[in-house]
Amino acid sequence: MPEPEYRFEREARTPHSEAYAIENSEHSLGRIDLHFTNSVTYATLAVHESLDEEAVQRLIAEIDDRLVSSADPYREDFIVTVWRGQEAGTYADEPDFDDDDDDDDGETAPTA
Repeated sequence: MPEPEYRFEREARTPHSEAYAIENSEHSLGRIDLHFTNSVTYATLAVHESLDEEAVQRLIAEIDDRLVSSADPYREDFIVTVWRGQEAGTYADEPDFDDDDDDDDGETAPTA
């Protein structure tokens, strides 16, 4: 069996949703946010601008097979909204966060 074309790294999970980073053997290609309802799975797929329509269709098929069908084999529909662009960065409340800044009580030390 050939190795999968894409690798999915789970970033978050709730009772009704999941978020994954999407990578191939060379690059980060985007992310997928899945939202499960009783009968339909909705997805927002953000991919790098270099992926052509054929690659996007293969990626959606692999997402359906490996992530959606395995989580909800009885779904009635899978609706995907695709955004194509380039990564602008990752933002957080504490952009200079460093694990070494933790106090003994496990809370992050304030930064000036």
